[in-house]
Amino acid sequence: MPQRGFRPGPPDRADGLSASFAASYAGIIAFMAVATEGSFSKAGERLGIGRSAVSRNVLKLETQLSTRLFLRTTRTTQLTREGERFFENCHQGVAHIVEAMNDMLELRLGPPSGLLRISATAGFGRKVVAPLLSKFSAAYPDISLDLVLDDRPTDFAAGNIDVAFRNGRIEDSSIVAKQLIPMQMAVCASPAYAARHGLPSTLEDIARHECINTRIAGARILEWEFKVEGHVRKVVPAARLTFNDPELVLAAVLDGLGIAQMAGYQACDRIARGELVIAMGRYAPDDRGHYICYLSRQHLPSRIRVFVDFMTEEIRALNLHCLADFYTDYSTTGYRSFR
Repeated sequence: MPQRGFRPGPPDRADGLSASFAASYAGIIAFMAVATEGSFSKAGERLGIGRSAVSRNVLKLETQLSTRLFLRTTRTTQLTREGERFFENCHQGVAHIVEAMNDMLELRLGPPSGLLRISATAGFGRKVVAPLLSKFSAAYPDISLDLVLDDRPTDFAAGNIDVAFRNGRIEDSSIVAKQLIPMQMAVCASPAYAARHGLPSTLEDIARHECINTRIAGARILEWEFKVEGHVRKVVPAARLTFNDPELVLAAVLDGLGIAQMAGYQACDRIARGELVIAMGRYAPDDRGHYICYLSRQHLPSRIRVFVDFMTEEIRALNLHCLADFYTDYSTTGYRSFR
């Protein structure tokens, strides 16, 4: 029972507008189907609803417009003059809606096309992702590619990013993160440096060496990470040199200027050619990865789907998870001669 003296306020205008729009939309769809098919029964079959539902929706629309749209007899259903005018005015709008829906289905189910915006960390992007893009473009010429190199965490919305490559550990549960390969980390030096100075065998030994650090986004120095007796240990050594580009770190190590911890994708080919040697391999972390990330598995556009599949196959075939193939820990055996 309403309280004495209580007078209900006017209905919520937003709710009224929503209800009006819903009724109009259903009525217009029913009206267009009847006008196209020439009968309420055939319109119901086309829309997958009963004849009576079609009739109710059209009647509500006529009431809302205060206009009779059809002349109905037991044998025929014809548009009134007002109905013909309304049909012509609605036809273009409905055609645009159908075109928009078909366009969305084409993105999902049709040949891959459109712009694909990709984010990757600077090192992995230059070394691994960028060299594969020409092959992808040859396979999918209707997809345009925009690669952004950025070491900061990916903001998919602000950056309009479709796919991101990320390294390390993914803690964001709001994205889909597919591991491409485990991420190996190794303390590396040139054979010349190892011959002159030896190599560290413990975390404490690192302080006695010339170290080269990497500065990442936000001006933070990237920690050297190790796994000691099952626990993660991080070290930020005093550095002789610091760079904000992994390629410059690699170049300095190759020049014999010091030691650095770097990812396997940077070092594997150099180790295979004898240009780098590994130290402290027994302390290498084993719970990191290289990931390809996107926002949702549902309703994935075909351009994203084929790119993820292509990159997964191609990167796994590169044998970037390879440090064990060349592993000799010279920090324990000593390095005495060049290869």
